[in-house]
Amino acid sequence: MADVEPDFFSDPQVIADARSYFDLVRGKSPVHREPHHGTLMVTGFAEAMDVLSRPDSVFSSAVAVVGPIPPLPFAPSGPDIHEQLEAHRDELPWSRHLATLDGHKHTEHRALLQVLLTYKRLVANETYLRGLADRVIDGFIARGRCDAASEYAHAVATYAISDLMGIPEADRAELVTLLGAPPSQVDGDAVHKVGPDPLIFLKERFDGYLRGRQDKPGTDLMSELVQSRFKDGSAPDLDALSELARFLFGAGQDTTSRLVAHAIRVLGDDPELQARLRREPDRIPDFLEETLRYDGPVKVTYRLALTDTEVAGVAVPAGTIVTVCLTGGNNDPRHFEQPDRFDIDRANVRDHMAFSRGAHFCLGAPLARLEAKVAIERLLARLADIRISQAHYGPPGGRRYRYEPTYTFRSLSDLHVEFTPAD
Repeated sequence: MADVEPDFFSDPQVIADARSYFDLVRGKSPVHREPHHGTLMVTGFAEAMDVLSRPDSVFSSAVAVVGPIPPLPFAPSGPDIHEQLEAHRDELPWSRHLATLDGHKHTEHRALLQVLLTYKRLVANETYLRGLADRVIDGFIARGRCDAASEYAHAVATYAISDLMGIPEADRAELVTLLGAPPSQVDGDAVHKVGPDPLIFLKERFDGYLRGRQDKPGTDLMSELVQSRFKDGSAPDLDALSELARFLFGAGQDTTSRLVAHAIRVLGDDPELQARLRREPDRIPDFLEETLRYDGPVKVTYRLALTDTEVAGVAVPAGTIVTVCLTGGNNDPRHFEQPDRFDIDRANVRDHMAFSRGAHFCLGAPLARLEAKVAIERLLARLADIRISQAHYGPPGGRRYRYEPTYTFRSLSDLHVEFTPAD
């Protein structure tokens, strides 16, 4: 990537090769004001940890999904903008969903989901996940090729979260299609860029699911969600429950599907690593942690400075949007030795921030790890070898993968692979 700083938020070259962009910017400073949108790019591991660990009274998550695009609906004024933010919060993108909430509201809504995603529930779901992965593989194994992004990673993740939540089997195939790839943040539907509820197209459907559970509860996650209560004993209204259920469904399949696709991409370019993981399947979790570190599903998250502050000696005036570069921090050579080397044996392989850190650490991380582990285990067990399609992406050392045009997420548009079924 050229030394002239490209626009992180629109340049196709950055979308294709984000790690090189983060290296370029970090080389200038781990806390650097980029010239195109005025946001502070935090690309150092320690500096990113500092921002993510600060209380939301200093760094709000109100802009956590889309960052500086579109700009704030108000002109920040003075050393403290708490009141300005609250007056305009409902105008911000994704403002109705958990990722952008702060303070008490974030804590109490997050707690409703956190108590449902228990270790016991996840372990009980593992047998289903193995059978699911095998059924999806059965659908394409005879062909000796597939689009591993859509036909496997996306399908497995969407069916898995559907089962956990209790979505009717008759609806699941349609939901796989409805969700599709993540919406473009660069040139896509304006609703997905600026709408306060980008999952509104699922609202009527999920409202119906939840009303049905109120009348006839089962043992699934949505049945428990409608029975949940805030800490003070009060019941959330249906809109709040619907927002939580839709957010969990969307986020629950999104991150996992990207992780599985990225992991298959790595395996397809490394036959020796494939062979090792077949011999040592207990190392698959370490392989997935290194995949998360090296090129995770979420490139960045964002925070809004509510008061005048500083990060690593750099002044951060109130109203500044800070871009916390998760992949940048995960490839900081000050924290990870030789970060360009994909190494499942590195001593601090789990010490990454791919699932963020602090109060907004991804509450679905244990589920994503389990689903991805099972998906890769079954793929390696069923396929004797996995090869990246040279016809689609070029030869080894000269691959040209396609990524969805989104600056926040790292999402392969497709991943065509070829393979030989195992005996």
